[in-house]
Amino acid sequence: MNKMLKLRGHFKQKKSTSTFGPKQMKTGVILTPDHIENVILDLEKCKKYWQDKKIINGALISVEYVDIVPKSRRISSLFMNEKIVGAKFTENGKKKHIITYYIDKDVINKTINKLNLINECIKKRLNGFVSNDMLLSIDTLLNFNQLSISKTNFVGTIVDLSNIDKIYVLETNIFTEERKIISIFETEKDTKELLMSIGIDLPLDRIRKTTLLLESKEIALLSKNAPYLIAMEVEVEDISKIPAEKTFGIDNNSIRNIKKPNNEPVIGVIDTPFNKKVYFAEWVDSDNYIEDIANDEDFEHGTGVSSIIVDGANLNPFINDGCGNFRVKHFGLSPSGKYNSFKIMTKIEELVKDNPDIKVWNLSLGSEKEIQENFISPEGSILDEIQSRYDVIFIVAGTNMPKDIKVKDYKIGAPADSINSIVVNPVNIDGEITTYSRKGGVLSFYVKPDVCYFGGDQKMPVNVCCIPGQENFKEGTSYAAPWISRKIAYLIHILGFSKEEAKAILIDACEKWNEKYSEEERLRYGHGIVPTNINDIISTPNDEIKFVISGVSLKYDTYNYQLPVPMNNGKYPFAAKATMCYFPKCERNQGVDYTNTEFELKIGRLKNKKDDQSYTIDSINNDLQDEEGELTTEEKARREFRKWDNTKCIKEKFSTRSRDKKSYDNPLWGISVTTKNRLNPLDGENIKFGLVVTLKELHGVNRIGDFIQMCSFNQWFAEEVDVINKLDLYNEAENEIEFE
Repeated sequence: MNKMLKLRGHFKQKKSTSTFGPKQMKTGVILTPDHIENVILDLEKCKKYWQDKKIINGALISVEYVDIVPKSRRISSLFMNEKIVGAKFTENGKKKHIITYYIDKDVINKTINKLNLINECIKKRLNGFVSNDMLLSIDTLLNFNQLSISKTNFVGTIVDLSNIDKIYVLETNIFTEERKIISIFETEKDTKELLMSIGIDLPLDRIRKTTLLLESKEIALLSKNAPYLIAMEVEVEDISKIPAEKTFGIDNNSIRNIKKPNNEPVIGVIDTPFNKKVYFAEWVDSDNYIEDIANDEDFEHGTGVSSIIVDGANLNPFINDGCGNFRVKHFGLSPSGKYNSFKIMTKIEELVKDNPDIKVWNLSLGSEKEIQENFISPEGSILDEIQSRYDVIFIVAGTNMPKDIKVKDYKIGAPADSINSIVVNPVNIDGEITTYSRKGGVLSFYVKPDVCYFGGDQKMPVNVCCIPGQENFKEGTSYAAPWISRKIAYLIHILGFSKEEAKAILIDACEKWNEKYSEEERLRYGHGIVPTNINDIISTPNDEIKFVISGVSLKYDTYNYQLPVPMNNGKYPFAAKATMCYFPKCERNQGVDYTNTEFELKIGRLKNKKDDQSYTIDSINNDLQDEEGELTTEEKARREFRKWDNTKCIKEKFSTRSRDKKSYDNPLWGISVTTKNRLNPLDGENIKFGLVVTLKELHGVNRIGDFIQMCSFNQWFAEEVDVINKLDLYNEAENEIEFE
């Protein structure tokens, strides 16, 4: 087996040099006065609607586009100074974007006047229609010195009109006897002040930005006085409830011994309270935030989860992961309480801030309710915000199937829709999806769960210690997640990888060569099943070269054009795959357009550009999104190239018929990570990424020695990931120094 390599080198940074050509209409569209007049009628209705609304200063306008639109095709000229405050997809028929804007009220009237002017111009001067060819030569058709509109505004508005279907005001009326979590559109007003003007006096502990925890009477007031403010709703579900799980047997005569804890890494566990009388209690530092405890069963779930993290390999030798023992800082959150879900997530942020030394957090609690189609759960979004802001990573259970639910395609529950977290679904000992697992897929696009791992079933359950002197044989997603927490903690604390690298290493280990899940399987397996032993994650067969690289995005393009790949008879005898992970800022109020930053990954052979002064990368996944003259729809970019996904997995297929690749003018390969932002141009600055690259030798030859030597010649330092050396270094670093 070859050891995985850690490569250290220098990425260069450059600003975008792209020059945008003239604005063009959506392909195939011919703009007619009929369409413009329909839009004018829509705006007249919006104008009338907002005339007597005084609660907010501006107007909320929703634009339904003709399809799923990239950032470049969102409207930019139709309104002035518009602010995007929400985005979702249509629920029926062809999937289309609905984007909600917050604009000044007087802009509606100005836009109507502008559209009337453009419409008259098209009728009288352009023979009653506009095509893209006409727009490109508009200077020859119109004299803008004679019009009260600039060419830029005219062309931009025409392009906007070609991309939109209709405009309206979204109203949401909620009739309920239950409390709910409600999100409102962002306006210029402070949330508490805004609610007071509606007659709702809400305490600050029930407000998080524009997300509110409301009682039924408060929801009724909001629906009556300002239904246009409601962006999304979700039922309050107590995620501290113990998930549905089965016990298949009990050993009442268990006698276990464990060594004294020393300097082992610490994993944070947020769960139900911990029982301090179990055999491994000395390994667990517990704080229980408890309002009341009904019975001893309230301790079992959290104690069982911590038993796997501390001593899982001893309790379950048939899946010994080789990671040893871990200490636990266990935070027991109350199994009861009026506003548990809302309060628990706020408490989690406090715990992370107060415990900066804990990098890996296990969360095996989750909602029985399904996640929503068009927005991330409040719980998931808080986890994403925490991981973007702090140097931590959450391992989240994919949630169990509720006992009374018989629906096969029942979706995962909050917070398992967290994009930045590693979400784990369960499989049985044979690698098959269990009967209690739930279906993933988040916002109809993101791959969740991320990975799968053994969670037990009746045939082969997981052995956990929940009660002193007793062992329980169980099944549950809750008991799959802690095994992944162990592996991630090993990668971060023992082997010294960053959270970005650790996540990429884990997911890359699941992405097998030539293995392709069906669309339905992907919703349950994610990227695949994590190998049991840690050595199978950090080593690779002799015919493979696997290396890890990290970088930071500072400008538009973060690149290195000096990656050496061994050659044979002037050709590259390799297939390649790559996995990249990063932790972007996210905005829940942006709905389906949730992640703020997109990193586009390209890796492959270098080709000279036409001017011979610079290079382009012939990427292994044939990604031509940004190539001149190439057109890729937003839907295809998301589906095939995972655009806006914070986990990228690209790979080449290979077989016995695969042929060596020719070299272009430059014998080296290149890596490029380009950064695009939806909202704030600075959102992508200083975001780290972890990248794992694997080269598969097509003829079974071990070329790792050549690769290491070539790295030294091309300003890369290649270090073998040696577990024994890393363990020695970790133990030495953790020893306390005593001064005489």
